[in-house]
Amino acid sequence: MTEPFNKTVALIVFDDYTDIDTILIWDLLKRVHLDGWQVRILGTAASHHSMTGLSVTTHGTIDEARYADAVVFGSGKGNRRLIADPDYLARLQLDPERQLIGSICSGALFLGALGLLEGKEATTYPSAKPLLEAYQVRVVEEPFVAQGNIATAGGCLAAQYMAGWLLDNFVGEAISQAVIASAQPVGEGLYFATEVEAEQTLESSSAV
Repeated sequence: MTEPFNKTVALIVFDDYTDIDTILIWDLLKRVHLDGWQVRILGTAASHHSMTGLSVTTHGTIDEARYADAVVFGSGKGNRRLIADPDYLARLQLDPERQLIGSICSGALFLGALGLLEGKEATTYPSAKPLLEAYQVRVVEEPFVAQGNIATAGGCLAAQYMAGWLLDNFVGEAISQAVIASAQPVGEGLYFATEVEAEQTLESSSAV
């Protein structure tokens, strides 16, 4: 008997987060309309404000990240304080053997602080490179780096690669490609002939 499809992606936010890192991947992931698919924003308060003053309401606390199938950390100057806070990091309790764990831009600093990138290659935002290297990480000038269940994206628009990686793993390439295409400029990946409202069907080989 086939088990029901249930996958949850947790996006971690905090005060002084970078708007686009959360909003872009949230929008892309929410273009999946399968039963059992959830995207949740987690933080330490009922809402958090971005560096530009945009407020986002959370769906739960960071303590719930341990139960998600995937966890993604965005960037923002507010993360500099949190990566040095052992109590905050201890609340995450992530498991790279069971979960997909990713970051966008300086969100990679969370992965470094959690010991998930030691001895590995990763990418990040240029200004965060020296800080990430302090965690014994080989920082490469690439938009996206995936090694096993850990992935890092460098540059805000690279969030689409992070979304694609998650979708490839959870719902299959067909839905993933359709979602990413739906957000591209017209004539550059998105065309008038594109069936943007096509029915989505879970591939049997996905949902890992």
